[in-house]
Amino acid sequence: MKQDMPHDQLPSEFRLSRSRIMYIEDKSAGLEGEARIGRVYFSKSGKTLYYRGRRFQSLKGTGFKANYRDVESDAEFWISGPRKDQSDRLYGGFRNVIIDEDVKADYQVYISGK
Repeated sequence: MKQDMPHDQLPSEFRLSRSRIMYIEDKSAGLEGEARIGRVYFSKSGKTLYYRGRRFQSLKGTGFKANYRDVESDAEFWISGPRKDQSDRLYGGFRNVIIDEDVKADYQVYISGK
């Protein structure tokens, strides 16, 4: 996945107020793929998601174990809010999930419930 831009260098359409920490897993190679916790930005309409230079469109319920697709590569992804119990993977667990540096502190606050 592409490298993050610092928040102060993001285009104006990427507003922190239209973002959320999310779980993002690449499903293009099978049921378990590269998985991350990171900041996802929503378009003004909320129909398009942006993460690390990629643009995602909803599969509107037509995907198999995926709910979004990368517009450019057509790769399928599962993107959802992270679970407080850290069992984000399809069959449970948090094995090999990378937490982006820019959200680590906020994510720790979220899972601790404080």
